Amino acid sequence: MRWIWFDRFEEFESGKRAVAVKNVTLAEDHLHDHFPGYPLMPASLMIEGMAQTAGILVGEAKQFSEKVILAKVRKASFDEIVRPGDQVRYEAEIEQLTESAAATTGRVWLGDRQIGAVDIVFSHIDQNMSGLDFPEENFVFTEEFMALLRTYRHNGEARVTL
Repeated sequence: MRWIWFDRFEEFESGKRAVAVKNVTLAEDHLHDHFPGYPLMPASLMIEGMAQTAGILVGEAKQFSEKVILAKVRKASFDEIVRPGDQVRYEAEIEQLTESAAATTGRVWLGDRQIGAVDIVFSHIDQNMSGLDFPEENFVFTEEFMALLRTYRHNGEARVTL
């Protein structure tokens, strides 16, 4: 995957909750084209940031044995815009986890204000009911994603071992 839409995990509670942050800067090319002269973070990319945060949480809950893909955005709403210089915080929680899917709830924060909500359903595609076969290798959880999870630290000590 070329684009990762958060910078680091700040909290990670296996199988339950993850918190990730994204520092929005003018160094990001997409901001120069999205409303020239008034750059802002597109809501679609904040949805993707939440999907990546929640998707890693769901994948880790099953020790990355499943290929987890976004199946449905149940809800996505934003009340404020995000501009360069802001830091966005994604808080994701697993609402339900089954053999074939997972449902997550997510909140998007700007400082101490909740500015959005993104609730997502993920599919474990190796457990799909259509009988489709997918490649053996886990093309979803690339080394880039795994490296982000390994960087999570609490009180100077690594909290997640892979």
